Amino acid sequence: MVKLTKIYTRTGDKGDTGLGDGTRVPKYDPRVEAFGSVDESNAVIGMALLHAEGELHDLLTRVQNDLFDVGADLCTPEQEAPEYPPLRVTAAQVDYLEAQIDAYNAELATLRSFILPGGTALAAHLHLARTVARRAERQVTALMAEQPVNPEVLRYLNRLSDLLFVLARRANDNGQRDVLWVPGANR
Repeated sequence: MVKLTKIYTRTGDKGDTGLGDGTRVPKYDPRVEAFGSVDESNAVIGMALLHAEGELHDLLTRVQNDLFDVGADLCTPEQEAPEYPPLRVTAAQVDYLEAQIDAYNAELATLRSFILPGGTALAAHLHLARTVARRAERQVTALMAEQPVNPEVLRYLNRLSDLLFVLARRANDNGQRDVLWVPGANR
């Protein structure tokens, strides 16, 4: 576990930061951008939790913890035979998201239009978290073009955005309060 007794270290005052393996990279490094967006998505889920109750609250809390696993995975570059095996996202974590998507989506009406982000406060926050997760997914894809990354990270983020979409519909009274796109409505 992490033990933090001092919050500021001054080690990043010149524009670089440390990765999980101890290497230093610029704060604009693609890896830092990717795990920064994962952290941002987690923060937006924290805002959604202000409006969530019961099983939805429990699910989102679990997702928040898993997002720290995603961030830890991204923070530690892949290497052969590391002295200390790093925390890596697993296929089981992705499978869990898929099971949740299937269960919640089974209760929703079939979509007949694209949905605009909105409806209830919880749904709006979940849609925002979804868009940030999609950005993280794009950033991880770009990072993977340059460096090895655990492929389960990308799968997790892809499923997470799908889950957040489904949960936003659930938060909109199982889709009854979804805000539907009307193509060309304001021409």
